[in-house]
Amino acid sequence: MKKIIILFMFIRFCPDTFSQNLPPVFGQEYAGKAFHDSRIRSYLTPLRIVWKHDGDGKLITHPESLLAKGNNGQSELVDKPTCVMRSSDNDYPAILLDFGKEIQGGIQLVTTATDKQTPVKIRVRFGESVSEAMSNIGGTQGATNDHAMRDLTMELPWLGVAEIGNSGFRFVRIDLLEANTQLGLKEINAVFTYRDIPYLGSFRSNDERLDRIWMTGAYTVHLNMQEYIWDGIKRDRLVWLGDLHPEVMTVNAVFGYNDVIPKSLDLARDITPLPGWMNGMCSYSLWWVIIQRDWYRYQGDLAYLKKQQDYLAGLLHLLLAKVDATGQEKLDGGGRFLDWPSSPNEQGINAGLQALMLITFQAGTELCSILGDEDLAAKCAQTATLMQKCVPDHNQLKQAAALMALSGLLSAEKADTDVISAGGPKGFSTFYGYYMLEAQAKAGRYREAMDNIRQYWGGMLDMGATTFWEDFDLDWMHNAAPVDELVPPDKKDIHADYGAYCYKNLRHSLCHGWASGPTAWLSQHVLGVQPIEPGCKKIRIAPHLGDLQWVEGTFPTPHGVVHIKHTKDANGKITTKVKAPKGVKIVK
Repeated sequence: MKKIIILFMFIRFCPDTFSQNLPPVFGQEYAGKAFHDSRIRSYLTPLRIVWKHDGDGKLITHPESLLAKGNNGQSELVDKPTCVMRSSDNDYPAILLDFGKEIQGGIQLVTTATDKQTPVKIRVRFGESVSEAMSNIGGTQGATNDHAMRDLTMELPWLGVAEIGNSGFRFVRIDLLEANTQLGLKEINAVFTYRDIPYLGSFRSNDERLDRIWMTGAYTVHLNMQEYIWDGIKRDRLVWLGDLHPEVMTVNAVFGYNDVIPKSLDLARDITPLPGWMNGMCSYSLWWVIIQRDWYRYQGDLAYLKKQQDYLAGLLHLLLAKVDATGQEKLDGGGRFLDWPSSPNEQGINAGLQALMLITFQAGTELCSILGDEDLAAKCAQTATLMQKCVPDHNQLKQAAALMALSGLLSAEKADTDVISAGGPKGFSTFYGYYMLEAQAKAGRYREAMDNIRQYWGGMLDMGATTFWEDFDLDWMHNAAPVDELVPPDKKDIHADYGAYCYKNLRHSLCHGWASGPTAWLSQHVLGVQPIEPGCKKIRIAPHLGDLQWVEGTFPTPHGVVHIKHTKDANGKITTKVKAPKGVKIVK
């Protein structure tokens, strides 16, 4: 009773310590600085036991009970078979579980009654691959706890429940750490933390592989839509502005408006006072302008765009000063960066930045005109015209050739024939692959682009991916084991043996939102949805089925969902049916 009186006195005289969302029994509304999480939690049962060290059944009994659906994480005093892990003087049990797909969150462990009523120490290892969950921190495989703790120890209560973890993972390994100890486990559940948002966009065709790729890209971005939009859920839990553009295009195609995008754009703006470069890279400030243009095209939120005007104008003036009299960009300070695989090709990067700067001024012209700043719009347009006279050598870099095609510095047909299609998807990257596909679409080579999607992004699926990776090379697949298996001695470990730059070996993220480009591309070019007025007030439906016989799907707009179906007859003629909400005009 004394504690209750003290609590109510604290509430009465210290109201700033309690939340508005606390129950009414607390008697006061909270006026403090709490923030509210927009995510929900779901609990997932493991689907299989990948591996165990059980001493021929002496160290672990009834492990299969962990695969049965539990009772919502509730401890129970019942007499039924449950998993028991027992250590001896010198042998310690361990078990590796597979939850079936990559998720963001942690695990919940529900313990049973055992002989000793003392806490039990365990080691927990999360992994995006089997090999990562079986690894140790550091060493030649490069496993880390960067950004998120994925290898840690904890104590479990006797007959209780504990939750731990905040990472991206599919696999979890549990080790008993102390000798002559017994641990009863009623349940081990994954705690899946995510935004509960509907998939308003959809894509379905007679090619199941393309359908799966579309959904995998959508799911990859969904996992990264936390309080802000990240690039990776295990590593790179940051708002990276360049990386954000493919994610924004996927959000437009799948989820429609979501406040995670403006929140992230505003965060980058607010923590980067001019003349600083976003994320310390000049190209990422360029991407901020391009994203603002594309977000407005799809969502049509003029009030939000007006809030960006001061920063946008200041950034554009800064960029105008970075173009010399010949039209060549002179970006300085911050890394001159396109993406990681292009890093050794300095000449190609220079060409790519010239094209990206030109695209930025094209976007700036459009945005300033919308905002009524005709003087700045004219300066951007004049500088864009000047820059078109300076055509650098792409040095056979596919990233640069793609940007040059999209900016108009190089014909899309020549960019594709000479560079992008050379070797098929060899030399593609998970980030800039989207712009390579866009350049191929501009060249009218939709069939070739679809084949590249099937090979490159489909290759990740063939290696056990349930989300798309930070980087990928088709050569890695040679004699490699998939990520959902223990790696045999005669096979390559596709997770631990590859990677470069900041993502060497197991530090490599296997859920990276910048790799979602095919999802947006398939909706844009195969389903054929092209907004031609801000906020999707007018949409052009221009399907390109390639070798597909039919495709159907939906596309979210601020006015509602558009339903589309295309069917190709024996002569190649496409019949299209569209159902659009009021406020959306369809043009074919």
